[in-house]
Amino acid sequence: MGRFLRQPKLWITLASLIFIAVALAQQVGQLRQLSLVADGWWWLVLGLGLTWLSILINGLAWRDLLIWLRHPPQGLAIVPLFVRSNLLKYLPGGIWHLVERVRVLRPVIGGGPALAGVILDPLLIVAASVLVVVAGGWQQGLALLAPWPALLMIPRWREPLLRRLERSKAAQLQSVGSGPLESEGSGRGGYPWRPLSLQLLFVLCRFAGFWCSMQAFGIQSPAPFTWLAAFGLAYAVGLVAPGAPGGLGVFEATLLLRLGAAVPEAQLLAVVLSYRLLSTLADVVASGALVADRMLGQRLKCPR
Repeated sequence: MGRFLRQPKLWITLASLIFIAVALAQQVGQLRQLSLVADGWWWLVLGLGLTWLSILINGLAWRDLLIWLRHPPQGLAIVPLFVRSNLLKYLPGGIWHLVERVRVLRPVIGGGPALAGVILDPLLIVAASVLVVVAGGWQQGLALLAPWPALLMIPRWREPLLRRLERSKAAQLQSVGSGPLESEGSGRGGYPWRPLSLQLLFVLCRFAGFWCSMQAFGIQSPAPFTWLAAFGLAYAVGLVAPGAPGGLGVFEATLLLRLGAAVPEAQLLAVVLSYRLLSTLADVVASGALVADRMLGQRLKCPR
């Protein structure tokens, strides 16, 4: 019990899930009256495709990050590794996708570079997600916070932060049998412009999938950039403070808090829940496509 009390991320997730449960209980009548628009299913299919595409872009960004770190993993298919391990983030603990990536990368590029690569990836996603917050305008000064995560990628700030996170994550990974991991930082003096740009494209593609969920329920927003800003903030918060797999609860609660005044709550709940379903299904489809491709390739190679 004492250990649970000392984990603020679990408290944040629990509070978020309770908030969503209360909102669902209050809006259950209105939710039952909602239905998709005439072409709503096509919007959802498009949203699924765009979310699936965003996973591939995320994998490409990670591969580019490893190249930027000057540790190109020769002989490894990085994007398939990223997609395949992505499903592991839904397991309890929320670290098993990182464990798998470190396990595969360590024999090729070493434990230290592998650890730096798996930690810098979400940091860049957070930086890209918060950057799009400026699309929503001033927002009572919230826009002033948008550049800071990206500024933290400047070497003089990035390296101390990265080494601190490496020490924390190394202890966590070693506790589940990953073996000793070095906390060496990135070893780079430049700025990861290209990986950050790809992560920004990832966030925009992810938002496009969310936008399709909005269209499926006929939500017409006069201020789409406000939605983009709220989505970016929610995605970043879901990455920074996840106590449940995939930021479940935290992402949805942040969106409800940011957009609840602009859209009827029942409609917003329908959108965020359908998007959660789409994003989870996209992970499953992407991983399943890899398995099917590998099985087909093996079958074609087998002599008849």
